[in-house]
Amino acid sequence: MTRFSILSLVRNALSGHRRWTPTWRDASPRSSYDIIVVGGGGHGLATAYYLAKVHGLRNVAVVEKGWIGGGNAGRNTTIIRSNYGLDGNTEFYEWSMKLWEGLEQELNYNTMVSQRGVLNLYHSDAQRDAFVRRGITMRLNGADAELLDAEAVQKIAPFLNYEQARFPIMGGLLQRRGGTARHDAVVWGYARGASDLGVDIVQNCEVTGILRDHQGAAIGVDTTRGQIKAKKIGLSVAGSSSRVAALAGLRLPIESHVLQAFVSEALKPVIPGVITFGAGHFYISQSDKGGLVFGGDIDGYNSYASRGNLPTVEDVCEGGMAIMPMIGRARMLRSWGGICDMSMDGSPIIDRTPIDGLYLNGGWCYGGFKATPAAGWCFAHLLATDRPYQAAAAYRLDRFATGHLIDEKGQGAQPNLH
Repeated sequence: MTRFSILSLVRNALSGHRRWTPTWRDASPRSSYDIIVVGGGGHGLATAYYLAKVHGLRNVAVVEKGWIGGGNAGRNTTIIRSNYGLDGNTEFYEWSMKLWEGLEQELNYNTMVSQRGVLNLYHSDAQRDAFVRRGITMRLNGADAELLDAEAVQKIAPFLNYEQARFPIMGGLLQRRGGTARHDAVVWGYARGASDLGVDIVQNCEVTGILRDHQGAAIGVDTTRGQIKAKKIGLSVAGSSSRVAALAGLRLPIESHVLQAFVSEALKPVIPGVITFGAGHFYISQSDKGGLVFGGDIDGYNSYASRGNLPTVEDVCEGGMAIMPMIGRARMLRSWGGICDMSMDGSPIIDRTPIDGLYLNGGWCYGGFKATPAAGWCFAHLLATDRPYQAAAAYRLDRFATGHLIDEKGQGAQPNLH
């Protein structure tokens, strides 16, 4: 940090924070834009940023029904990784990982990307063999992968239960480049970057309708702040995808579910990276503030409410206790719920819809946060050129009709091996 920035930091702090300037412009909506991106989460803001930065399209608005950072962007467990094993997913998530690795320099913003590693435990010969296949596929696509035996896992995570475990730890698949990033900072960084390039970020502006012309094409949106016309409309609203698409009479192959997450009291550093349980759906990491951040499977019912219920809490805690009984001594500080848009094969959709002028980025299941940079990049490319970006070419909406599914067990729709 330079002497000037230190002095600026001290001066602003001593002023009672009255000298801080907003990170982005809180814009009022104009009557029309070239492109409207519906949804001010990480994906929507990244889309707007890359539209302006890569494609030079700056007559763009992001409309958000609440405030920036108030939706799923602030309700996830911060994990980034590219340990996928099927064509269509592997190349996309590796592209996202590469964008993560340069994101702080790209945005000139501290998004707290920490490549502390992601370790997926396995507990059977069948799981080991599945990890071998996945690891080979990852390495063929440029991602890093290491298969570890139990002794190697114990050196990394000596605190796990190796003695009397119900599900003995036989080894794990390690991606050292995986890790975590600060969800709020990612959203703020993209918001500032997009705003600085001329994008209007319109908060507290809920979309209540999709405007259509006499031929049925989408030409704008009705909002709580009035009508806004646009040549193209991109939907990037996560768990609200089905509801917003329904405003245009479009039914999506998506269901919305609550995904709960939890954080403990602050503890001394103990967990070096991200660890996932292979005999259930449990994953855990430790934040820079010391809290253990962990979660599991979705609640087993459809919902648009950002709250879960106790059976999932019990299941998550059981998974944690199964591999690391010491977690039972930690006091839980808080929990929260995000709304996941679960597609029918566990993989996302980035495509044009059957309605001219209307585009969709959704169906991210468990993988939305880690996909943020690449989803924004690919959706921006689609909106700007009307052609899919190569890394997202398989994420077609019509694959559910043609049978070209990307059924990534353990990564999307299935809980095991997450």
